[in-house]
Amino acid sequence: MKNKLTPLKELRVFKKLMNIQSMNIQSMKINEPLKLMKPKKKLNLGAGKINVKEGYVNLDMINYPEIDVVWDLNKLPLPFKDEEFDEILARNILEHVNYVPLMNELYRILKPKGKIKIGIPHFTSMESYSDPTHINFFSYLTMSYFVKGGIRDYPFMKFSKWKAKIRFQKRLIFPWNYIMEWFVNLNLNTIKLYEKTPLRIFSAMNITGILTK
Repeated sequence: MKNKLTPLKELRVFKKLMNIQSMNIQSMKINEPLKLMKPKKKLNLGAGKINVKEGYVNLDMINYPEIDVVWDLNKLPLPFKDEEFDEILARNILEHVNYVPLMNELYRILKPKGKIKIGIPHFTSMESYSDPTHINFFSYLTMSYFVKGGIRDYPFMKFSKWKAKIRFQKRLIFPWNYIMEWFVNLNLNTIKLYEKTPLRIFSAMNITGILTK
């Protein structure tokens, strides 16, 4: 498996970023400040075959045709400069890797006030423990341990804010989940009530949120 960008991959990433910049310039108003012309640079972790995103640098450990950077996220440091990205997409990937040291790396390559958009399975979800490639389990509070000023004193507590919601599978065959999602996400106290009591018998699906540098 390759752990660096080939010339073809480098060219693809360069062209993609130039296309994004061109689209941003064309869509600008003529009187907008020149500083707004710089496009946002975004990274998509674990893009795979079906989660490739237009306008992102798509990363995966397998060299699929549309992948820009082939890299194993368990191998650190990542092949990016300090403060390179405005946004990082990390959906359905953190449960597969050793994510504590990885979060330090994501902080490093994220620009000031940059955001990580996170999607992780909730620990009550069947998907959380049925997939044999899942090595981590998450509650709502898990990502809050990466926010500075918390109740612990871990060296990786660097981010400024974690804001998220617990999502439930809302279908006609699970009508109660519509009410559960509304109630659970009323505030932090109702989230804790759900996660600490037998209310957990109404299993959630995942947690979606934003971690801000």
